[in-house]
Amino acid sequence: MTRIGFVVHDRRPEAGTLAADLERFLVAAGHTVRTAGAVGAGVDHTFVDGLDLVVSLGGDGTMLRSVELVAGAGVPILGVNLGQLGYLTEVEPDAAAGALQRVLDGDYTVHHRMLLDVSVVRAGASEPDPALRVLALNEAVLERAGSGHTVRLDVRIDGSVFTPYEADALIVATPTGSTAYAFSARGPIIAPDHDALLLTPVSPHMLFDRSLVLGPASVVELEVTGGRKATLTVDGRIHAGLLDGDVVRCTAATERAQLIRLGPRDFHRILKLKFGLRDR
Repeated sequence: MTRIGFVVHDRRPEAGTLAADLERFLVAAGHTVRTAGAVGAGVDHTFVDGLDLVVSLGGDGTMLRSVELVAGAGVPILGVNLGQLGYLTEVEPDAAAGALQRVLDGDYTVHHRMLLDVSVVRAGASEPDPALRVLALNEAVLERAGSGHTVRLDVRIDGSVFTPYEADALIVATPTGSTAYAFSARGPIIAPDHDALLLTPVSPHMLFDRSLVLGPASVVELEVTGGRKATLTVDGRIHAGLLDGDVVRCTAATERAQLIRLGPRDFHRILKLKFGLRDR
């Protein structure tokens, strides 16, 4: 018996329909299924208990939600694309049942992706707040809390002052996240089999507007300054409000996301397909 968790995009009716079909298939074969919502729900820390596999039914956002729920427990994730881009998913809906059977038969590999370990040290504290630690597959974003102002951040790398930033936002991304928000901010694309931290400003109000690609052992600290509030968003979800003196610390996590693959995955081919690039 295999214990399988479904993470279902609850604003896409077709995802719920497919989940019901797959559940009947799995239960009839003697497996057990439990379901978590993907949109607008808090983190259910009991969902992952005892799971052998997670099936993500949605788009890239649902995959991010799945990673948020189970990455710390090392549970592999099979992504079924019911979204638009589907950059992180593995199969289309009509192939979902066959893909699940292959996974149950052991006919698959696991692609390990670097995760970002994000923590918050409140002003005046010496240690991170354990309630605010989170793992991210794509990125952590410190952005202005309201319109009309930039966010001001003092950046430290490996404990040494780098430079202050004034921008609409500052992104710390993984290689996987280099094709997400950092890409729209004109950051470089990094192949996902690398380990690195990518630091990219959004609409910087300063002469230095380049991205930085840092090694996986780097520790990046972003301190909110200038008396302006900021918001910490992690993988597209608002994580915390920040005040002057609060510090966000980003490192490569010891945990890894485990994404199920059913065949060779050519990063360059996928990049061309998803972004409509031509051969000539």
